[in-house]
Amino acid sequence: MTNPFQNRALPLDGPASDIVPVTPDDGVDLIDTASALYVETGGAVALVTLRGASRVVTVPDMTVLPVAARRVLATGTTASGIHALVTL
Repeated sequence: MTNPFQNRALPLDGPASDIVPVTPDDGVDLIDTASALYVETGGAVALVTLRGASRVVTVPDMTVLPVAARRVLATGTTASGIHALVTL
């Protein structure tokens, strides 16, 4: 199969090069910084942005949260089925 993205830089707004399940953790960053988060079951998402700011956002089911996140915190997160969209 040919790769149409082989000779292009991937834009931050997509397509993502991978989608990775996230286990919220208060002390460990994501392996790759997420360019966005996908949430299957809505609720609160506590996260640390790429810039290092702590935020809590409440989202409905099946939401794409277009924020660069380096960590999803266990404390304060009630949403589930969280996936990191990565562009690396």
